[in-house]
Amino acid sequence: MIELLAGLFGLLIGSFLNVCIYRWPRDLSVVRPRSACPECGKPITAYDNIPVLSYLLLRGRCRNCAARIFWRYPLVEVLTAISFAFFVYTYGLTPAAAKYCVFAALLIGLAFSDFETLLLPDEMTIGGLVIGLVFSPFVPVPDAIFQNSAVEAVAGACVCSGLLWFTGWLFEKIRHKEGLGFGDVKMLAMEGAFLGVAGSIKTMVVASVLASVVGLIYIKLAHKDPATFQIPFGTFLAFAGLLVAVAIPRLAF
Repeated sequence: MIELLAGLFGLLIGSFLNVCIYRWPRDLSVVRPRSACPECGKPITAYDNIPVLSYLLLRGRCRNCAARIFWRYPLVEVLTAISFAFFVYTYGLTPAAAKYCVFAALLIGLAFSDFETLLLPDEMTIGGLVIGLVFSPFVPVPDAIFQNSAVEAVAGACVCSGLLWFTGWLFEKIRHKEGLGFGDVKMLAMEGAFLGVAGSIKTMVVASVLASVVGLIYIKLAHKDPATFQIPFGTFLAFAGLLVAVAIPRLAF
């Protein structure tokens, strides 16, 4: 029963995430104005803004102008609902469940933001970093290197993000072009605050493998230029972090 309630709450959070994904990269307020159709500009009524259900009833189209509703909206809501239900099922009604539900919401928001705009909003990266550090004294990080959980979170935020920053800096010096955005560095710092040193290392390894395999396949199929195509690495960091969070402590390599 609590898993079902967590899933329903996840649907609501997913609906809010959709607002954040669209507005924060564009420097818009998530409070005002009300949500509206991007095609006709008509405000969306409350009964047309029910997570997933409204999308199905409207058959994926705006009630006013019949423009297609972006598939991202129900997908984000469903993914958030599943994540919340899973972590509550795994940890019960505990601070650990709250921590990983918040973490999942941040990752889902960042994944789709980077995929659509190649931007990772500070509200989620830096804000998430602060939240991860706040959780650290109350929810110990598995496979911790340091005995103090807060120290582990700080180290997790610094180690891999620092390595990623150095790799990007070195690439820029050698190739004379930007290889990684600083948003990726801030995002990995946030993930390290939640997952610790070992978790952030696993996240970076999994993300690198995913980005290499999926990116190369996409470049090949879409006939993109490998020298100029920008891979949304933050998207891969997000799904890798979510995978590591789900697998803790079963994932060991």
